[in-house]
Amino acid sequence: MTDLAMDYLGLDALLSAEELAWRDTVRGFVRDRIRPYITDWYERAVFPAGIAAEMGRLGLLGTHLSGYGCPGRSAVEYGLAALELEAGDSGLRTFVSVQGSLAMSAIAKFGSEAQKQRWLPPMAAGELIGCFGLTEPEAGSDPASMTTTAHRDGGGWVIDGAKRWIGLASIADVAVIWARTQDGIRGFLVPAGIPGFTATPIEPKLAMRASIQCDITLTGVRVPAGAVLPGAAGLRGPFACLNEARYGIIWGAMGAARDAYEAALGYALDRRQFGKPIAAFQLTQQKLVDMVLEIQKGLLVALHIGRMKDAGTLIPEQISFGKLNNVRTAIAIARQARTILGGNGVALEYSPMRHANNLEGVRTYEGTDEVHILIMGRAITGIPAFT
Repeated sequence: MTDLAMDYLGLDALLSAEELAWRDTVRGFVRDRIRPYITDWYERAVFPAGIAAEMGRLGLLGTHLSGYGCPGRSAVEYGLAALELEAGDSGLRTFVSVQGSLAMSAIAKFGSEAQKQRWLPPMAAGELIGCFGLTEPEAGSDPASMTTTAHRDGGGWVIDGAKRWIGLASIADVAVIWARTQDGIRGFLVPAGIPGFTATPIEPKLAMRASIQCDITLTGVRVPAGAVLPGAAGLRGPFACLNEARYGIIWGAMGAARDAYEAALGYALDRRQFGKPIAAFQLTQQKLVDMVLEIQKGLLVALHIGRMKDAGTLIPEQISFGKLNNVRTAIAIARQARTILGGNGVALEYSPMRHANNLEGVRTYEGTDEVHILIMGRAITGIPAFT
């Protein structure tokens, strides 16, 4: 391999010394604590819950949040962490996203001072786990049609309904549940173990096997008045959190793509057919070149969006650009990488097909291709086409 094989445009020069050092720290963590075990976790459909505390000590949980024990790093630094984590596996990056970008962000953005003090420090440390209950069995891309309700009862609230595809719910210590009230959609902090709350892992899955997604049922769940997130009213609350998660995906997808490409390149240089490495054949080189082109462009998109986020100029429609482009591109790269490995590409010891499967899940959650296309279409034309 040459230097150009790893960073064709010299994009590392666009990062500060501090950003490079942080990226390399996370890369080392993935090398030591994820790569040696991921095929086993994926095959057995196991999420290694014990890794949460390790991630907390490293500063991977709520990376972009400040105060209350959170690391307070920049958007670009959070993106670099997502890039390296998803090069290990989408399921592990998803854990960091659900914990930090969804559950912790909801509390940090919309919680009371007491709620922040209660939940954020132990969540940043990985001592407590959170989940984010928005999607429902009949309300995925259209959360405005949610049927989960919360009504006042005495000094508290009673919540009834169902949620689906909720990451970490079966191991969560607290669930951020979005429900319809007489005052509109509100967020509630629901502690684990409360009567009427049930989380059931969805199995079996063909993607995201080293992570947990659940069905949630809420039957007469009673919470006190202090469970309401006071700063969130309407769908702006959950959408603000979704945009945090979507931002991380922009970077993470390129990590999966990069790892698939590197696996294919290494294989092509070692595998010999017809008396020479298959990397010597024109068709193989075309595939590798196409992958490099798209990875480098995707990283430029991620970095530019990250710089805008740090500058405070980023808008949600631009996040949709990055999520749509980079995930769609990453899937194509992982599939192309698999072809270079031939029949061996379907063996779990090689990463491209695992990444391709995982990315099908990433492509769907936090907004499908179709949703982001319509968001961009509305931004371009000024005409909403959702209904």
